[in-house]
Order: sequence, then C-alpha cells, then structure tokens
Amino acid sequence: MAKNEENKDILESPEAIAEKVTGIEQWIEHNPKIVFSILGVLLLIAGGYFGYRYYVSTQDDLAQKEMFQAVHYFEADSLDLAMEGDGNNLGFKQIIDDYGMTPAGNLANFYAGAACLKQGKYPLAILYLKDFSANDQLVQARAYSLIGDAYMEQKQYEDAATYYDKAATYKPNKFFTPTYLMKAALAFEKANQKEKAIKAYQRVIDEFWESGDYQNARKFKARLETNS
Repeated sequence: MAKNEENKDILESPEAIAEKVTGIEQWIEHNPKIVFSILGVLLLIAGGYFGYRYYVSTQDDLAQKEMFQAVHYFEADSLDLAMEGDGNNLGFKQIIDDYGMTPAGNLANFYAGAACLKQGKYPLAILYLKDFSANDQLVQARAYSLIGDAYMEQKQYEDAATYYDKAATYKPNKFFTPTYLMKAALAFEKANQKEKAIKAYQRVIDEFWESGDYQNARKFKARLETNS
C-alpha cells in the first residue's frame, strides 16, 4: 500500500518527479564507468545486428547468382548437375553449405528436396524439405506435400497423411488445397484410418465444390461409407 502511495505521489507531483530525475543524474555523475559500459554494450549489440543484416543481404545476392545455373539444371531434369554443380557453377548441396543462412540458401533446400524426391532418394528428400521454411501462400504447402509424397513412396502412410494434412491446412486456397486433401484422404485410407479419410473427402465436398476433385471426393467418400 505504501509503495502504491509513493508511486501516486510521483505521478501527481512535479516536485517528486524532479527529485527522482535529480537522483538519477547524480547517480550517473558518480558512476560514469558503468554508464559508458552499458552504452558500449548497447552500441555493440546494435552494430552487430545491423552488421549481420548487411552481411546476410550481401551473401544472399551471391547465393542467388550461384543458384541461377542450378535451377536451370533442375528445370531441365539434369538433377545430378543441379545437386552437385558442374565444376564452374555450384550445385544446391554446396549452396546450402555455403549460404545456408540466406533466403536463397533456404530456397535451395526446397529444390534439393524436390530433386532428391525425383531421384528416389526419399529419406534425403525429407531432410532437405524439413530444413526449408517459408511464409508465402504456396511454396511452404508444396514442401509439406512433397514430404508427404516421400513418405508415401516408403509406405509410411501415417506420416504421409500428417504432411498432406499440414499442406491442406496451411493457408488454404481453391487451387491446391483440394489436391492436398485428396492425397491426405488416400494416405489415411492406406493407414486404415477411414474416419479421417472421410473427413478429408467431406472437406473437399463442403469447401471446394467448384474444384475438379469434387466428384471424386463424393464417390470415394460414398465407397468408404458403404464399406464401413
């Protein structure tokens, strides 16, 4: 109670405020080394932060230039060159090692995961794709779906369903979400989780009735309900 009264006096009394300010000034005058030490630490923190931001920015510019040829090889299905490089240009593996802290290095994880999936290197694809993260509407969901594909190829159906479901629930949209839900439903079916499969089909029916998956969702849901 006494503490509250003191705070009230400070807030309501200009004299009390002046007295507190004077006390602070006197403390600063008597402790200059401590004050300068604190200021020095704050300046170091600020300098380190902005220095790091600048460093990452310049490194990202370099990584983007290095990635250009690797992406070209990926799009041409020259996957070994995309991953390993060609002797003059870096591949995704080296870009990830050298520029992993940059946005371009992060994106290289996505490409590397997709490339490994195409090559049938499913565990490695999962590792790369799990290291990728993004806040955009489409690519992160696509990464989750590719992880699901890698698990499906290994017949790990529950894990596949988990990642297809993550893809479907990540920033839903009418273009890709229905496909992810259909994949999730199939994985749930293979994992003998019929109720979850039915719910996935039902979501396509309820929320994405304009999609090309609508009729199949109705058909597959009816089949599951009939065989229950």
